[in-house]
Amino acid sequence: MKHDEALNSSEGWLVRWEPENEMFWKSGGSRFAWRTLTITTLNLTLAFMAWFLVSALVVRLPQVGFRFTPAQLFWLAAMPGLAGGTLRLVHMFLTPMYGTRRVVALSTLSLLVPLIGWFQAVQDPATPYAVLLALAFLAGLGGGNFSSFMPSTSLFFPRRLQGTALAIQAGVGNFGVSIVQFITPWVIGFALLGGAGFMGGSQTLTRGGVQSQVWLQNAAAVMIPFVLVFGISAWFLLRSIPIKAQFAQQFDIFRSRHTWSMTSLYIMTFGAFSGLSATFPLLIKQLFGSFEGAPDPLAWAFWGPLVGSVARVLAGPLSDRLGGARVTQWAGLGMLAATLWVSTLTHPAGLASFPAFVTAMLVLFFFAGVGNASTFKQMPMLFEPRQAGGVIGFTGAIAAYGPFLFGMLFAGSFAAYQSATPVFYGLAVFFAFNVTLNGWMYARRGAANPC
Repeated sequence: MKHDEALNSSEGWLVRWEPENEMFWKSGGSRFAWRTLTITTLNLTLAFMAWFLVSALVVRLPQVGFRFTPAQLFWLAAMPGLAGGTLRLVHMFLTPMYGTRRVVALSTLSLLVPLIGWFQAVQDPATPYAVLLALAFLAGLGGGNFSSFMPSTSLFFPRRLQGTALAIQAGVGNFGVSIVQFITPWVIGFALLGGAGFMGGSQTLTRGGVQSQVWLQNAAAVMIPFVLVFGISAWFLLRSIPIKAQFAQQFDIFRSRHTWSMTSLYIMTFGAFSGLSATFPLLIKQLFGSFEGAPDPLAWAFWGPLVGSVARVLAGPLSDRLGGARVTQWAGLGMLAATLWVSTLTHPAGLASFPAFVTAMLVLFFFAGVGNASTFKQMPMLFEPRQAGGVIGFTGAIAAYGPFLFGMLFAGSFAAYQSATPVFYGLAVFFAFNVTLNGWMYARRGAANPC
């Protein structure tokens, strides 16, 4: 594919890209697309790790001396979602303007800002709450990346493979949530680099009356070298597709009713996935933390995004084979049933109901992951390539407010009712609406736009 990969040496743009041309695809296009997918997916995984870093740290802050109310903690968990959604509204326009190479490399390197900030802030319990709020907002830089990375990937693959490619990238990227929530309890338990002075000192953690030494800053520190390596590698190894559009041209997607219906469906799936991923640790703490022998939230919370991420990867090829709308319909029904189940378990009398609560939540995460993949199969079938990329970016942006909205909903619900039940009742109504919407517009027999 040497001729096809000929580049503008000053810009890093491919001369041409024709993934629907079978000869082009087989003669090297496929290999180049999958290589690009691998690089961008690794960078997206790091982005999700940075985005959900706060969710892994927030449950530990009160244990090392930070004095915050439950509402303040939910606000900290929510701020990355507010930033991620807002920044995705910017990112959705970037790839057609600046190209994959620049966008992926520079946005990955931007993660150094919140990581270095959190590295410093958690070492001092006197750090003002406003500073932590600002750093939580900056963690949303990682959330923004999704809405430029995913549209880029949709341009590299033929339509018949876009469900699979997008599911792999988003699903593996979503693993970043589980990774950061899983490794944080382990990596904060020892001094990095032999306790070198520049790595900072330890903090005294008190849990259940037992004290231990931890290094909270390690959670951010371990990511910094990977950000540097992956960001620089992206600059040298990635290339951009010659599909360009000015900022104003990209607003044509908002004239289609499908943009708005798919946005609602993706809020149902990814909005729930991201929102519950960010709040699951605090939810466990609020519901079960007062009981003797209470579980460590981080020992369980990472399973939710892990299950959802695996489901997203597996559901991509399934959506390519069965059709996105049909899979979305089953995913929505599964989410509705799981939500109603969870709502019966939000007033625990003890730890006996904890296994059922975790199981119900994992079922909800599973079907949300399936729906994340199937909705991204629907969009490329409803729009031409450049518009499909824009719609993927926009829907991803709006759904990325999930952590913020869920944080606010749970904070308000606990403040007003001392319960999470009203939130799950509201989710059930919203999920039922979207099941009806998807069934009528896309999944029913005789639908005007089956996809």
